[in-house]
Amino acid sequence: MACACSLSGCVEEYEADISSEYSDMLVVEGTICSSQMNKFILSRTLEVNSSQTPQMVKGAKVSVHGSDGSEYMAQETDGYYSCQIGALNPDAEYYLHIEVDGEVYESEPQKPLRTEGIEGVNVEQATPESNLDVLVNPDVPFDSNKTNYYSWTYDETWEVHPDYTTVIYFDTQMMVPVYKPDQFPLMGWKNATGSKILVGTSLNYEGQHIRRLKLYDIDRSDERMYYNYSCLIHQRAISKAEYEYELARRQVSSEMGGLFTPLPSALPTNIRCLTSHKHVIGFVGCSLNTSEYRFFLRSVDFSINHPIRKDARLWLNDCDEKVCCRMVLEEKMYLCEWIDERYKPQGKLRTAWAHDYQLDVRLKGAYAEEPDFWSLRNGAGE
Repeated sequence: MACACSLSGCVEEYEADISSEYSDMLVVEGTICSSQMNKFILSRTLEVNSSQTPQMVKGAKVSVHGSDGSEYMAQETDGYYSCQIGALNPDAEYYLHIEVDGEVYESEPQKPLRTEGIEGVNVEQATPESNLDVLVNPDVPFDSNKTNYYSWTYDETWEVHPDYTTVIYFDTQMMVPVYKPDQFPLMGWKNATGSKILVGTSLNYEGQHIRRLKLYDIDRSDERMYYNYSCLIHQRAISKAEYEYELARRQVSSEMGGLFTPLPSALPTNIRCLTSHKHVIGFVGCSLNTSEYRFFLRSVDFSINHPIRKDARLWLNDCDEKVCCRMVLEEKMYLCEWIDERYKPQGKLRTAWAHDYQLDVRLKGAYAEEPDFWSLRNGAGE
């Protein structure tokens, strides 16, 4: 016991001896993609114990070059660099060129990779208490004699309903409730983009054909599954080097701070500084195309935990028109229920009231205009 107490008093905070050359390194994010707007993000690394947030690099010259003589200049917009790239030449090699702070950086030239389509998506719930697993099935690979590597990202859209609805409004001039069904939208929609780049390999699949690979899951209690849900999956073929970079980056992100965790500067990269020996973090891939597939889910087809809430509206069980005026003008509330039984002996006027945030989904971060693709929700996918 005495020895243990003595040892516990010898614990000191450990500060890693990290060279200053590993701070203020350029970090590059982005992919060269054919026939679409390309976005590249440049930032700088910070010291290990820094409390600052990473700052975007401004004032850089960024461009995409091809061995066929093509060149696409990027424009700086809101902290990132974007350029519209036309159809890439499958026989040419392309690379990203960056000039910033007196240094020149370039990514390794590479031919754009073709991407197979997506055959379909399966969504499964193992038990009524389980989360919903989203499984992807790419098409048959172009080359079944070699290992194929892919990355996936996804964009979600889901339906949102207000806590309560109302089709009436109390008119303070006429002192009566009037029919007004279009005060608030009956539903809305929210969007989100998956926070991670997901990667996979065909190494252990028969015929190098990936089947039923889990991309992500949705909690059965999540708001996204209360009503209707849709997701657009983006699939891109990547090189083995980019696959290894993404795996290494994931390891560093999940284990950062561990005694044996590699430094971010040790991540594999295909970007180098041409004017000095400065380290760079990042990997720039090159794709001839990106495949997409949209699928839809209905909450009624799964076991969803959508809790029933207690009525949170304000009920006035004995009021009159003057009180209703005060509720509208002073309390800024909206009439939801009008139950007038004053014509009965001992009858009373009962009303229910709600705040705008209980009635308007737009105040919950949703938008009211139905997405163009929502009409496809009864289809199998795109």
